[in-house]
Amino acid sequence: EVQLVESGGGWVQTGGSLRLSCTASGFSFDDSDMGWYRQAPGSECELVSVISSDGSTWYGDSVKGRFHISQDKSKNTVYLQMYSLKPEDTAVYYCAADSSSNPLVRRPGPVVPGVVGYWGQGTQVTVSS
Repeated sequence: EVQLVESGGGWVQTGGSLRLSCTASGFSFDDSDMGWYRQAPGSECELVSVISSDGSTWYGDSVKGRFHISQDKSKNTVYLQMYSLKPEDTAVYYCAADSSSNPLVRRPGPVVPGVVGYWGQGTQVTVSS
């Protein structure tokens, strides 16, 4: 059974930091793209960041320079470190995965969560003053 289990969401003040974690099981982590999507209230779901099986990374324009994605293959876990958070970062963040032959960057959004690839249940991030 494929599982992506997210943790680390919550409330943070504007300018603060949070780290999201996603632990994967049930598929080949080493051969997969891992990434994070987010869906803000009233908005469509968009790709935030990806780390490919070869370690290369991709970031959406709105988070470049503020978010950092990394992975620990020994733990089948991907992390999204978020700095300088803004109210517009408020969203449900979804961990997603797919085979490296079907790269996540080809699906930057809008997407419907859970339809293509593997998805976690989502974790809420709320940024406010």
